[in-house]
Amino acid sequence: MINNNNNYGGDSIQILEGLEAVRKRPGMYIGSTSSRGLHHLVYEIVDNSVDEALAGYCTEIDVQINGDNSITVKDNGRGVPVEINSKTGRPAVEVVFTVLHAGGKFGGGGYKVSGGLHGVGASVVNALSVWLEVKVHRDGKIYMQRYERGKIMYDLKVIGECSPEETGTEVTFLPDNTIFEETVYDYDTLKTRLRETAFLTKGIKINLHDDREEKRKNTFHYEGGIKEFVTYLNKGKTPLYDNVLYFEGQKGTVYVEVALQHNDSYTENTYTFVNNITTPEGGTHLEGFKRALTKTFNDYARANKLLKDSEQNLTGEDIREGLTSIISVKIEEPQFEGQTKQKLGNSEARAAVDSVVSEQLTYYLEQNPQVARIICEKSILAQRAREAARKARDLTRSRKTALDGNGLPGKLADCSDRNPANCEIYIVEGDSAGGSAKTARNRATQAILPLRGKILNVEKARMDRILGNEEIKAMITAFGTGIYDDFDIEKLRYHKIIIMTDADVDGAHIATLLLTFFYRFMPELIKQGYVYLATPPLYQIQKNKNVWYAYSDDELNAILTEIGRDGNNKIQRYKGLGEMDAEQLWDTTMDPEKRILKRVQYEEDMQSELDLTFTTLMGDQVEPRREFIEANAKFVENLYI
Repeated sequence: MINNNNNYGGDSIQILEGLEAVRKRPGMYIGSTSSRGLHHLVYEIVDNSVDEALAGYCTEIDVQINGDNSITVKDNGRGVPVEINSKTGRPAVEVVFTVLHAGGKFGGGGYKVSGGLHGVGASVVNALSVWLEVKVHRDGKIYMQRYERGKIMYDLKVIGECSPEETGTEVTFLPDNTIFEETVYDYDTLKTRLRETAFLTKGIKINLHDDREEKRKNTFHYEGGIKEFVTYLNKGKTPLYDNVLYFEGQKGTVYVEVALQHNDSYTENTYTFVNNITTPEGGTHLEGFKRALTKTFNDYARANKLLKDSEQNLTGEDIREGLTSIISVKIEEPQFEGQTKQKLGNSEARAAVDSVVSEQLTYYLEQNPQVARIICEKSILAQRAREAARKARDLTRSRKTALDGNGLPGKLADCSDRNPANCEIYIVEGDSAGGSAKTARNRATQAILPLRGKILNVEKARMDRILGNEEIKAMITAFGTGIYDDFDIEKLRYHKIIIMTDADVDGAHIATLLLTFFYRFMPELIKQGYVYLATPPLYQIQKNKNVWYAYSDDELNAILTEIGRDGNNKIQRYKGLGEMDAEQLWDTTMDPEKRILKRVQYEEDMQSELDLTFTTLMGDQVEPRREFIEANAKFVENLYI
């Protein structure tokens, strides 16, 4: 692990520029002013505490959602320096919280590795808060300073004494409701991120408390680090071998940790991190991992006659089928492509990961031939399935004449408009509802694709079976994008893909099967906001000649209260879309002026949790699914069985 000395004083803080622009353009600093940006404030302060842990000085972090929806983050690190910074003549802690790009992350002797947004964290959080208070335990004293919307309320002052051994920083802030679209924190969002942080920082203990009405609490502490992360992600699957493979080492200035384990699924789940920051687009560390894995397994398979001389090499895709892996690197000066830290660019990371994994995996396979054979045999089966899938894929690729309506599935009722921005396709459960939808639709802009029964559960199938499924082939052809490696978002024929299923358990299952397929094989559809869920009504209320529709029990009760509860009320509970005629379906669910559509959103910060959720709900393991449903049942607004 990279470490450094305790040279962390007032002049460890270096200043790059002022703070004026943050409130004017908050999106430049935290990505957005939506819920995602709101939660990012917490991550920025937590990342500062994690930096102390990476440097070897912090073992515990407390994160608390207070009753007024303010946040408190407290750690037992060294405490932000309080000495006077010679360049400003002000206390270093004040500089950290009031000057943009001031921090111990710019070569001033503070940290060798760090996460956060280039050191802007504390000052940006301060600028975007109604108020922020910082308390520092250091040198036997407790210091405090308060800011309001980034402005200093009073000079740093001593408010008490503590033992010399008691050190740390406590930050409490209230997000500014004039900046953020919403200011209510979601416990589960914070829980996911903090659990991930604890997995990546071996040995650190992170406590999360919710002091609002829910009164929830979780503690995350993993001595096994990313090995335990892999075990956690695989809990809904059956591992092919008992132990999680773990490799670590340092090459030059790059510290590498890799953990991996194959399971009996057909989906690869690989997550990469740099200084504890997720890199969803991968980068050089991922390239190094893939190169090492592919070469090492091919060399082993050849040397041990598991691959014949006449057979082709295994591809990386073959070897990574059913693989769950974590690649985590610590590097002094990470270089990212773009401002969002989504892809690592350091060439030394590629070489370091390649070297560490190649050396240690080669040794492991030689010492564990049974595990090596299991992985190779699964990879060879994947290779054969890939060939079959290639042939099936050729049949499902969009025809060049697709936009002219040729080669499209026969059950598709296409729209006449040829501009994808104007077009939408309804994926409809059942022929009955499909017939009503075809009658109800606007033929210029609304296409209808009815599904016969439930589509294949792609979580339990290889690519060759998936591409042989008639319902899936119909969707792929209708969308026009191709699939997986052939996917091209520019060829998408509809900019709204609307899942329309019954408002019952079967309908929810079909919707989940469709979302699983999109997420695993066409994730850009979700990432770019093209996937929606229709919201059919649950009730029709008639009184005299008037008709109302209710989309929830609360709405039903509100309507009944308004019109009066008496014997003239006729209430129909819709059990399915097929119970509505075309006119009713148009009025309630398909008319753009009246309908309710729910856009399916993709949060990159939640990727590992999304993967786990789909695996838990759609995988083979019954017990994790039961636990998930029991744990989340109380958060379901409407459940109809």
